[in-house]
Amino acid sequence: MGPVLTFTLNPTVDLFSEVEAVRPIRKIRTSCDLADPGGGGINVARVVNMLGGKAEAVFLGGGPTGQWLDALLEAEGVPRRMLPIAGDTRVSFSVNEHASGYDYRFVRGGPDIATEEMMPLIEIAAAKQGGYVVASGSLPASAPADFYARLAHEANRNGARFVLDTSGAALKDTLAEGGVFLAKPSQGEMEELFGAELDEQGLCEAALSLVRRGQAEMVAVSMGAQGALLASAEGVIRRSAPRVKARSAIGAGDSFLGAMIWALGEGWATEDAFEFAIAAGAAAVLTSGTQLCRKADIEALYPMPGL
Repeated sequence: MGPVLTFTLNPTVDLFSEVEAVRPIRKIRTSCDLADPGGGGINVARVVNMLGGKAEAVFLGGGPTGQWLDALLEAEGVPRRMLPIAGDTRVSFSVNEHASGYDYRFVRGGPDIATEEMMPLIEIAAAKQGGYVVASGSLPASAPADFYARLAHEANRNGARFVLDTSGAALKDTLAEGGVFLAKPSQGEMEELFGAELDEQGLCEAALSLVRRGQAEMVAVSMGAQGALLASAEGVIRRSAPRVKARSAIGAGDSFLGAMIWALGEGWATEDAFEFAIAAGAAAVLTSGTQLCRKADIEALYPMPGL
């Protein structure tokens, strides 16, 4: 299917630290400090490249933090195109508290993006021939909710498969327009989309309804430690996640999606690619902070010759 092209409109520099306990007022000394490139599409590209595939990350970046993000990607050797914006790229901060084992995540909204700053993304999607186009992550508040739908339209014109991982109005509006090859909402995002709490049967029925209405060819619903389900015209596949000792759930969804896109691009059967993606999501849980899955951990959970 050719290289993967990912789009991230609201990327971030992800900071992570560990503390003994979170307390009000007092200064809290951190340890194990990390800085990683972040944002859904960027992370998907990182996973695809880590697995030996070819993915280019296209993202909006501005100010000193945009340059920092670009430098972090350069250090990882990720092919990329940073499109300049007037605002500063956001910085997000996550903390793991040893006393409770909980992660605390502080996520900024990001800068406003002018219409003229977003339009080159449409042109890049229109020039993509075949392969996969992945739109992943939140939209800036100033972006129209149907922006991903426009990317999908351009991608489909040239035979690319459009993959969507977002939430809220952006998810709803893009699915309403159709043209999505694979959508990857979480259970919470599905419940928001359908306006109701959904048990496992309800999730299966909701995902199948999106397929039957022609809004997406496949819908993969991630369910955290409970695994995931995949709906398609052939029905629903439900798989549990491997049992692992969790360190941090941050990045599990992006690892899942990146691994599935890589496997599909390698010509794997859909069910095999789905199971591989679940293993990658579990592998991400083994890493601390904002780190993504590691190849050796995926292989241990889903051994495949030649991986």
